[in-house]
Amino acid sequence: MSLSLFDLTGKVAIITGASRGLGQYFGRALAKAGADLVITSRTLDSLAPFQREIEQLGRRVLPVQVDVRQEADIQHLIGASVDTFGKLDILVNNAGLNIRKPSVEVTWDEWDTIFDTILKGSFFCAQAAAKVMIPQGYGRIINIGSCTSVFGMEGIVPYTASRGGTLQMTKALAAEWGRHGITVNVLAPGWFKTAQNAVLYENTDWVNYITDRIPLRRPGLPHDLDGAIVFLASDASAYITGQILLVDGGFTTGSTRAITSS
Repeated sequence: MSLSLFDLTGKVAIITGASRGLGQYFGRALAKAGADLVITSRTLDSLAPFQREIEQLGRRVLPVQVDVRQEADIQHLIGASVDTFGKLDILVNNAGLNIRKPSVEVTWDEWDTIFDTILKGSFFCAQAAAKVMIPQGYGRIINIGSCTSVFGMEGIVPYTASRGGTLQMTKALAAEWGRHGITVNVLAPGWFKTAQNAVLYENTDWVNYITDRIPLRRPGLPHDLDGAIVFLASDASAYITGQILLVDGGFTTGSTRAITSS
């Protein structure tokens, strides 16, 4: 096997929601594999430190202010990407948010905010990207999911519903766009500490509980996602589409520590 299958030199990748957390993990990995980046956030200034970091790797970077809930912002993003780089090879739909509360307290607007960001935003970013990728006859679309793409969890029902929808949307788009040389897959991280969930990691009992349910006995570290994102973005995954790749240390096996008798 040639390692050139994983080489992204000359490829152009958009990563939405790249001002912090997982978006930056993905961006670093793709840049180190050779890709030039288009990075987005709702606030342009928040992208400046990450832009400098990626440029120090010798990659070109285009920061774009984008709210994926706004159609005009998505159209501007794709247009600016093509105007700057002349093409678009990879889209990583990473922008997302969560609101933690009991289901009986979720408001109409909170539901819409979550779905418009995660599911609607991902669909219309993918649609706009596909309009560039279809004439090229090539594209890699990676929708970021989570373990809740495949199981439920209390207290975050709108989030889990949107992540489950992401998986079904991915399968349908893969079926529709495969004939154009476009693969569409879900990368689903398990428990990784980010700004969005940092409050959970302040609870030692919760960390111990989660760790006990992970067969590899630890939450994820940033580099644990590197191989997966590069794999799905590269020619190494050319015959894989409509799938979900769970990077969760085995959490979704449903494992718990065995009880041993004395």
